[in-house]
Amino acid sequence: MRPELAELFVADPPESWAALGFTVADESVELGGVRVRLGAAGAPGPGIVSWTLRGVEAGDIDGLATLAASGASARLAASREAHPNGAVALDQVVVLSPDFDRTAAALAEAGLPLRRIRDAGGFRQGFRRLGPAILELVEARDAPAGPARFWGLVIVVGDLDALSLRLGHRLGTIRAAVQPGRRIATLRSSVGLGPAVAFMDPEPS
Repeated sequence: MRPELAELFVADPPESWAALGFTVADESVELGGVRVRLGAAGAPGPGIVSWTLRGVEAGDIDGLATLAASGASARLAASREAHPNGAVALDQVVVLSPDFDRTAAALAEAGLPLRRIRDAGGFRQGFRRLGPAILELVEARDAPAGPARFWGLVIVVGDLDALSLRLGHRLGTIRAAVQPGRRIATLRSSVGLGPAVAFMDPEPS
């Protein structure tokens, strides 16, 4: 089985996501086949606490707490309905590491070798697809020594301009994304979510 992202556990209270226009049911948000579980009990800190993967053994991957999902029967059906804010899918899960090579090696040992590495001008980014979403490993050269950590999410919305009107000052300026033909806007940190969150246009047809 190819490794796939099944779930993310996030310490944020459900009401903080509901206030941004996400449909929250059973303290979870469905994003294109990935379940984001909110209010993670006993979380050691804010933000993304852990993830659940299919096709990978449970354990710790250079600081990334990893749970294992059962086989294909545990697969979530991709949501066909957009959230009130227009969100339809999870595009990326972003991980930061002060030691890119160490974390890349730990991912490879766990069965998650990076498929592409990009020089972003002073730091590296590594990518691989995990089923419905992409893992992006970012080299954080100025970060203190330590393990890798979950950092943020990129969420696909059907209408980024409409979302900007809905969220107003809570959303930053819409700008061109690295991906050709797409745009992105980052949720301001003052909103108070644990992970960094950005919203992006769908891939061009």
